[in-house]
Amino acid sequence: MSLSTQEGLHLVRAYGAAERWLAVLVTTGRDAPSVSVVNAGVLPHPSTGEPVVAFVARGATAKLANLRTDPRATLVFRSGWEWVAVRGPVELAGPDDPLAGADLRRLLRDIYAAAGGEHPDLDEYDRAMAAERRTAVLLKPERFTSNPPGTEHEEHS
Repeated sequence: MSLSTQEGLHLVRAYGAAERWLAVLVTTGRDAPSVSVVNAGVLPHPSTGEPVVAFVARGATAKLANLRTDPRATLVFRSGWEWVAVRGPVELAGPDDPLAGADLRRLLRDIYAAAGGEHPDLDEYDRAMAAERRTAVLLKPERFTSNPPGTEHEEHS
């Protein structure tokens, strides 16, 4: 079932909050789709203010290599048997991927908070992010899909 952006973002927030903001990330690799689990949240784009679904990736990972080659991704959030997928182009902001107008330190902190993170020492967090060459991944929602209402899974004995 296709959803409007408003409906889709509502489901991302609801299912994300219910499941510690865990999402399945799908990118396109050389030979096949590549899949991993990330913490992701919704926040305003640092330049446009439009809502994006974002996560932070460690440097030198397959997901970043895939996104540099094909800058599109899908994130799937779920809670129980309910799910929502969000697809769209991505922008990267990191030590190897400068994004005009983005304050990387602030952006990484904002994504961490949007994905439910709390850190007792943000200066320590900043140092770890820099040492790991962390990159912000900003997905611009173009399409949302979900299971239709009334199709919840039922266990039968």
